[in-house]
Amino acid sequence: MRFPAVMGILNVTPDSFSDGGRYTEPDTAVRHGLDMARSGADIIDVGGESTRPGAADVPLQEQKNRVLPVIKALKARVDCPISVDTRSADVAAAAIEAGASIVNDVSGFLFDAQMPRVLAKYQVTAIAMHMRGTPADMRQRTEYRSLLWEIATELMDGVKKAMDAGLPFEKVWLDPGIGFAKDARQSLVVLANLPFFKALGRPVVVGPSRKSFLQPIIDKGVEERAWGTAAAVAWAVSAGADCVRVHDVPAMQDVVKTVRAIMEARIA
Repeated sequence: MRFPAVMGILNVTPDSFSDGGRYTEPDTAVRHGLDMARSGADIIDVGGESTRPGAADVPLQEQKNRVLPVIKALKARVDCPISVDTRSADVAAAAIEAGASIVNDVSGFLFDAQMPRVLAKYQVTAIAMHMRGTPADMRQRTEYRSLLWEIATELMDGVKKAMDAGLPFEKVWLDPGIGFAKDARQSLVVLANLPFFKALGRPVVVGPSRKSFLQPIIDKGVEERAWGTAAAVAWAVSAGADCVRVHDVPAMQDVVKTVRAIMEARIA
């Protein structure tokens, strides 16, 4: 896989903040995943539980019913890695057995005490994202004394649990969690300081796509934030992001390719 990578978001949920309800039928979801792969997605990230602010937990069996048929079908038809977006060890294990090779955990391996054990058992690539609390209450958990240090420290708490269980540090990617237990200003500070997270020594994932931190800047609804997302993606890649998680794969792949070409043209 070439970095920076473009991770395409495939939410098979009825209530995700941007595309909820569009891909709840397996056939529709698989078609969208195939479209993303044809458009150059380096990873397809399949999620069966909305983690938008205020979202309620989804029963484990329902999550599996949503994601497993899609992962199995895509595994047979695409060459790019498939990721499962889940906080649940049970869902993660089932998704890996179905063909996923990446686990993207928005809780940073802290929500489910069994997640570190599952990651270690299967030795998959694991993305630890920073979040405080749960989607239901994370908007009330935005008080920080030292934003960057606390995010890094809390991220590494979960990573240490996975490492203690037997997952090598080399298998871990880090996501500072734009919009998760962070207000709009804090999300901008995180983006502005991505080199701080790069210094932790692992690939950094950034997920700015259509998120609410853009609304105070451009004053547009979710579906009208493509240009704001493009600007955030361009900034993130130029600042060292190794992977960007996006809804609009074709357009954002163009952004990433262009920024990469400019960076490669630098004269030492």
